[in-house]
Amino acid sequence: MNNDNCDLIHPNGVKEKQIEIIDGMTIKYHANGKTMWSKGLMVNDQPEGYWEWYRVDGTLKRSGHFEKGEPVGEWTTYDEKGEVHKVTQRKK
Repeated sequence: MNNDNCDLIHPNGVKEKQIEIIDGMTIKYHANGKTMWSKGLMVNDQPEGYWEWYRVDGTLKRSGHFEKGEPVGEWTTYDEKGEVHKVTQRKK
């Protein structure tokens, strides 16, 4: 993937992440076009179920669940070494 084509740029200059759908999972990539930024399921244009976000180096940054586009339940933030940094509870 050519770095010049990694992000879609809207007329107003706002960049949109490169997106792929693999086995039903929506995967967005960092601007480098190589490392994953996030992955999870989209239903009716809303995040649903378990999602993960990653740093540019590929380490897991955050994970949690969505119901009908709303964050719910336990959300975990990880440090640069992949260790749990913080856990928060999201109510419906």
